[in-house]
Amino acid sequence: MKQKHIILSLALLCGFLTSLSAQDTTRRSIVLPLIRIIQPNSRPETIKAQTPTQVASSESMERLGDAQLSDVLRRMVGVSLKDYGGIGGIKTVSARGLGSQFSTLTIDGIAVTDCQNGQIDLGRYMLGNSSYISLSNGQVDNSLNSARAFSSGCIINMETHEPEFGSRPFNLRLGLEGGSFGLFSPSVAYEQRITPRLSLSFWGNHLQSKGNYPFTLYYTPGRTDSCSLEKRLNSHVRIGTADMNLFYRFNSSNRLQIKAHYMNGYHALPGPVIFYTQKGSEHSEEQLFFSQARFRHVGEQWDYQLLAKYQNSHDLYADTAIHITNRYRQQETYLSQTVRFHTGDDSRDYLSLSFSADESANRLFSNLNQHNNVLRLSALAALSAEYIAHRLPFFRQLRANANILATWIQDYETGLNTAPYARISPYIGFAWPIKHFSLRYFFKENYRVPNFNELYYYTVDHPLRPEKALQHNLGITYNSQPFRLSKAVAAYTSTLDVYFNRVSDKIIAIPMQNMYLWSMLNLGKVEILGLDATANASIQNDDFPRTRIDISLGYSYQHAVDRTNPDSKTFGHQIPYTPRHSGNATLTAATPWVDLGLSLMIVGPRYYKQQNTPAYRVSGYADQGITVSRAFDIGSTQLKARIQVLNLFNTQYEVVRNYPMMGRNYRLSLIWQI
Repeated sequence: MKQKHIILSLALLCGFLTSLSAQDTTRRSIVLPLIRIIQPNSRPETIKAQTPTQVASSESMERLGDAQLSDVLRRMVGVSLKDYGGIGGIKTVSARGLGSQFSTLTIDGIAVTDCQNGQIDLGRYMLGNSSYISLSNGQVDNSLNSARAFSSGCIINMETHEPEFGSRPFNLRLGLEGGSFGLFSPSVAYEQRITPRLSLSFWGNHLQSKGNYPFTLYYTPGRTDSCSLEKRLNSHVRIGTADMNLFYRFNSSNRLQIKAHYMNGYHALPGPVIFYTQKGSEHSEEQLFFSQARFRHVGEQWDYQLLAKYQNSHDLYADTAIHITNRYRQQETYLSQTVRFHTGDDSRDYLSLSFSADESANRLFSNLNQHNNVLRLSALAALSAEYIAHRLPFFRQLRANANILATWIQDYETGLNTAPYARISPYIGFAWPIKHFSLRYFFKENYRVPNFNELYYYTVDHPLRPEKALQHNLGITYNSQPFRLSKAVAAYTSTLDVYFNRVSDKIIAIPMQNMYLWSMLNLGKVEILGLDATANASIQNDDFPRTRIDISLGYSYQHAVDRTNPDSKTFGHQIPYTPRHSGNATLTAATPWVDLGLSLMIVGPRYYKQQNTPAYRVSGYADQGITVSRAFDIGSTQLKARIQVLNLFNTQYEVVRNYPMMGRNYRLSLIWQI
């Protein structure tokens, strides 16, 4: 991208100088119009952003051996990952104690939805054609947000890699990965330049694993006496993914991207390990197809974005022991439009106004006797204003933003008359860069309507109410200039954010006898006081100019407690599966000989029930991984070999109670690029 910018700038400069030399010097000079270039795949701003944003690049993901989306998110601060073990175990994420329902996964800025349970299994999304992964708390710091993006408490975005071509009009990448417990995963990525403005990409992946890893079963909570070595049963998995994209550049101001995505999966559900038994009679099957389009126009004063999507999915849950087979089919149509007006430049104060409107229809069919055909219509509208001060001496570059979101949701079913859900939700925020520092603050209200499972398919004491969350965040970023360190050049960035979230009528999901059936309840009020801190450094040595070392550190503190009833036994207790302390560290090194990646993740103790008693305590753990890779040039092609060791010290731990994680395991990959 930088080369493109340099070439474009030089071309514009040469054209401008030529026009000056050719014109009559006695005549007034020509003022060229402002040209704004669309960069839809550019990474989000992290230094001067109003909302805390973390980004993982494709380079770092490759050096650390990340294969699934959950591999990346588990290393981001403020994130609590629920993992039910193994490659095929369900993986969901909660950001800053708000719960997984407040987190939205988007692919190229368009949300992946599930109206049935509202939870997206992050382990089913592979990283083979992603240019970066970003996590933004509050909302994405983007001038062309959709209304749905304004409604989320946390946005996880997977941005598709846009092809770049050299002398050849195509790129080809073949991959093969194998590893412990029957892991086998071939992949193919193909990119073709059709015309100078039109290109396509295809990416396909197949993953399968037996998942029959060993673990130690302890018969007492203290884990000090009797135990036995067992093996995980009924945990095999198969996932096939195909992803095709078309990219078309009309000109420097207009771009179109079209995606078609298909996923087919089979997951055996091993169930919890309780005393001497493992339940092994359950499995799920999934098929997901969606097609989506994103069009963007960036003009001198007017910007426009159009998003459209159709999604169709089939899900099956079966328990052969009790002869249960539940089938679900979901359909979604989605349309979003955003228009933005802006005025000003670097010499004048900058003002922009934008309006976003989203409409969607979600229908769920099932083979259940009740609620077998439910329709949800949603309408969201957001009005946003942004101001950037350029002429104020002390507040120069201060950027303030405010928006208001209107939500309207109505469910329809034969014989069922439900009142619509409606809410107005505000947001305010600012970012103020001062030399190497940047201060930020935002306040946001979130409103989440219960999903179909919570409303219709679970037995609860009373109907669940919508959740309402208030978010406050105050943070500071320090970004150093490159400086000398002996014979090396170094630079570093650090962030510190303090936040306070207050959730009313919080819905808590707690697994019951298996990971498909959950118990749902409103806790009333939950308060989350937290702190996120990160530090990132890059070092390059003069004696080894082709060597670069990157170090990242992260720490998160969450005090997420029940504040519903002072007389309750759970008042002031930490909510389930939310650790007080967690942290991570990564080191990646790119050298002429090998690339190295080291990772460490530490998670403190948690509780799997509302009462924080020793009987309900889940022990903390530390997980380490190491990845070593080497590239070999073979003519005009390249072969890369990679070996990875996960859970390096063979730690026995659980993320979710009674679901043991894999011990030490190995992966070997070969990647051939043309």
